[in-house]
Amino acid sequence: MMDYKTVSLSDQVYEHLESDILSGKYQRGQIVTELQLCSELGVSRTPVREALRRLFQEHLIEDTPKGTMVLGITPKDFRDMSEIRLRIEELAVRAFVENATADSIKELNEAVDFQEFYLARGDVDHLRALDGRFHEVIYAGCGSLVLQDTLSRLHKKIQQYRRSSIQTPERAANSVREHRAILEAISARDADQAVERMNRHINNAIHRALDKEAE
Repeated sequence: MMDYKTVSLSDQVYEHLESDILSGKYQRGQIVTELQLCSELGVSRTPVREALRRLFQEHLIEDTPKGTMVLGITPKDFRDMSEIRLRIEELAVRAFVENATADSIKELNEAVDFQEFYLARGDVDHLRALDGRFHEVIYAGCGSLVLQDTLSRLHKKIQQYRRSSIQTPERAANSVREHRAILEAISARDADQAVERMNRHINNAIHRALDKEAE
């Protein structure tokens, strides 16, 4: 009989460790052990072992002579994922312009309003938390579960780089202005302009994140 409780715990451990790796809590090259993770998370070895197996399949960790080493998302991974994201997000933006309801556009506007609110107060921490909301509204409103799932997963994987791209107030201000420009094109139902502005926004975010990585 399948132990659903264990499966649920394994999922929780996997999601927790994945988040810690993608957020940069565990740095690239860091060695982790089952015993260490069991102690940190307060769980037995079984869910930790299962989580590590899934993280290995995701290429987020690898086995080395020294032990299990964190790989995370490298700058090359980030560039590759961003290139894919550029191509796919264009489809999502066009679909959103075509399919978005008044409520969806209102939600998108609220996301930008909140960003501008926190930007005016110099609250970069809240801006980081809200950064992905703008894009998630577009993914959810584009009318395609395939596009939504694919882009949400990519967005999650590059979260550490996305945060780097708005690390300073100046970078955050640029990002928010770009979101507002995209919103204006979407509200005007101008798909070509919205795609052009989104592509520029993503490319700028890539450069900002990689510049931060090189510092």
